[in-house]
Amino acid sequence: MTQQPWHPGTLLEMSGYFWKTCTLHAAVKLDVFTVIGEKRLGAEEVAAQAGADTDAAERLLSALAGMELLVKEDGLYANTEAAATYLSKSSPRYIGYMILHHHYLVEMWGKLDQSVKTGKPVREAPADADQTGKGDAEREAFLMGMFNNASLMAPGLVTHIDLGDRRRLLDMGGGPGTYAIFFCRQYPDLTATVFDLPTTQPFAEKTIGSFDMAERIDFAEGSYLEHELPGGYDVVWMSHILHGEGYEDCRKMVEKAWRALEDGGMIIIHEFILDETGATPLFPALFSLNMLVATENGRAYREAEIIEMLKSAGFTDITRLDYSGPTQSGLITAIR
Repeated sequence: MTQQPWHPGTLLEMSGYFWKTCTLHAAVKLDVFTVIGEKRLGAEEVAAQAGADTDAAERLLSALAGMELLVKEDGLYANTEAAATYLSKSSPRYIGYMILHHHYLVEMWGKLDQSVKTGKPVREAPADADQTGKGDAEREAFLMGMFNNASLMAPGLVTHIDLGDRRRLLDMGGGPGTYAIFFCRQYPDLTATVFDLPTTQPFAEKTIGSFDMAERIDFAEGSYLEHELPGGYDVVWMSHILHGEGYEDCRKMVEKAWRALEDGGMIIIHEFILDETGATPLFPALFSLNMLVATENGRAYREAEIIEMLKSAGFTDITRLDYSGPTQSGLITAIR
């Protein structure tokens, strides 16, 4: 991939880009775009509804207008079409939870140099953290952010995978169950189980219920690191869970998926997959740094490493599908 040449201008633009990032994060956290909605409001009214200082809110709103997320006219602010579509909670295409998830990562990324020196994460778990290390607000942002991402990606992704006459799918570490929902919508005879931590269950049941899928998708609580998976499935879907763990734990997770499948069953791994150089695609390479600052052992894996996990577990017919997601994710399938 070719990018613009590096020179002092482009280097300083990259270095200072966090100003724009933090402006967007603040606006989403204060729910500015939802407050404005379809109206045209002055800074004083936005500040009052957002619980903010009027002068400070006006500076934020003006910067958002400069970024072309808001339109400023006669001292009043209105959402652009993009802001109304993606940044207002009244829109079904809202992606604000994913932006909030990014917000919770900023402090850790600011200490990336420390992680590179020590090889250890810099995350400090909040007082209300569960076993994932996330507090209530961060957990909601993460889970619903995954829902945001998957909702945008899943409708197209599920068309790249032929499940044929398969009937039972296990969504391993499935969070709010978004992929299970879209696989079931694509295949009317398919049923699914979302397997994840008990703290995830309320989010999953709410999401599954909102799609009227409660009769076809259930929830089984457990940790894929500590517990055996339920069995009798002919598909196991593993989306973005390998990158959170070290190689040996990933190998054991793939072995558990093998045991959860009936003979002839299919495993589908959806991941940020690096090529053999480890440097490309760029997003997986950067995401591997995200796992460095946030987890004890997580990382992005090379294609050959994932294939070796599958072979070690006993899988055959290993195939890399011709698919690249919006964030350069890939798909690998194999058969028990």
